[in-house]
Formats: sequence, structure tokens, C-alpha cells
Amino acid sequence: MTVTIPATAPEVDPTKPPPAEYLPDYDQFVTEDDAPVDNFFSEKQQRLLTEPLYSARVAERLGRPLLAAANVGVFYGEGQPAIVPDALVSLDVELAADLWPKANRSYFIWRFGKPPDAVVEIVSNREGGELGSKRERYAQLGVAYYVVFDPQRLLGEEALRCYELRGRTYAPCAENWLGDIGLGVRLWEGEYEGVTAVWLRWCDQEGNVIPTGAELAEAERQRAEAERARAEAEQQRAEAERARAERLAARLRALGIDPDAEAL
Repeated sequence: MTVTIPATAPEVDPTKPPPAEYLPDYDQFVTEDDAPVDNFFSEKQQRLLTEPLYSARVAERLGRPLLAAANVGVFYGEGQPAIVPDALVSLDVELAADLWPKANRSYFIWRFGKPPDAVVEIVSNREGGELGSKRERYAQLGVAYYVVFDPQRLLGEEALRCYELRGRTYAPCAENWLGDIGLGVRLWEGEYEGVTAVWLRWCDQEGNVIPTGAELAEAERQRAEAERARAEAEQQRAEAERARAERLAARLRALGIDPDAEAL
């Protein structure tokens, strides 16, 4: 009798993407459906949740790679449609060098080896399920932090809700601080790209917002202007001191005293 010995499965490094033989056919996934974003406010708000994290080099401050993205599909299972958060943040992961292959276009959890650390949903109507089905799904996927921004207060009195995963369910974050990723969230009233409104911003533990590239440039401009003003003031002080010294010397000469003579 012939005994067939089953092939030994290759070892899999959990820190790297699965081998090709373990991966699905990516042609089955719809990574882009040409659906537009909800509205202009949401589009700007999404950018405000991603661009500052790169402009302010938050990854360097945290000492960890950081991926921030807006309106990108998160795929969690073969044959399952993506769930698309308005913004996501994932630490200790990096994008592929070439983003055009379909396997690199979206957030496939099995390729990154983990779900996003935080997702943000912006409420624009009462049918999105942000406090129902979406919250349950993100909890099932193991997303550590879930933030809901409701600028029109369509879902209740709170404009900002922040949740952290405890076990298999979400509980409110303490002081809107996402401790495991070293970021917080807060409401901020001000002008962004010509629009004055109440915005959702990332912040540090003291509540200071993570600045945008434009804010960093303006801060640098103000710093340079202050330095120029300081230098001009110093120059004017020196000139005034020189003029005072010259007037004193002239008075001494009028009295017959040589101001340049060495004292005995």
C-alpha cells in the first residue's frame, strides 16, 4: 500500500505579508467605484485629518512609521465589500513603493498585518450608521479607536464622540485621548482653506492642534519677521547709542576737553 505524505506548509513570518499562495485574487475586489465624496465640507475635513500628520512629521515625533489616509477602502475578508472610513490612521505600517498594483491600492488588513489603529467618520446625514452598524463593524475588526464627528449634531447633542476598544465593544475615550497612538482629537473653530467653521483636529496631550503645512509656514514667516524686527531694533539701539556718544563728545570738546585723551 502506498502512503501519501502531505506536503509540509511553509513557515510564515507574521511580521511580513503572507506568501503569494495564501493571497486571494485581487481582481475580485472593487477598490474604486467612482463614488464622489459627500460634500465640500467633508472633503476639506478629510484633508485636515491627514495632511497635518505628514506636514508636522508626526511619525518622527512618535518614532514610528505612520500611515494616514482619507476615503480609502478597508478590506477585511475575501468576498466582503470594503468599509470606507472618512479617515484612518495606522502605525507601524508603510505603503508599498508602487501604489498602482491592485493589491497595493487599498487597505487590505491581511497585507498590513493589522487593522487601522483609528478611524474617523464624519456625519452628513442620519442614514450612515455611524453609531450603529459602522461602530459594530469597526469593533469586530479590532480597530482600537473610533471617532465620530457630527458637525450638524444630526445624531444628538454631542458634536464629537471618541471611543476606544475594550474587549469587543467600544467605550468612551478619556478626554478624547487616543493613548496607544499618542494623539488626541478636539474641536477647533477657525479658518481652513478660506472656510471658517468648527473643525475636527488632531492634537497633542496638552490640546495643541497638529499644525497644517500652511500653519507651519505662517509660523515660520512670523518667526522670521520677529527676528528681523529684533535685528532692526538692535541696530536702531546701537545707532542711538552711537549718536548719544557723539553728542557727549561734542559737549566735552566745547568745554576744551579732549574726549579721546587717555585719563591719567
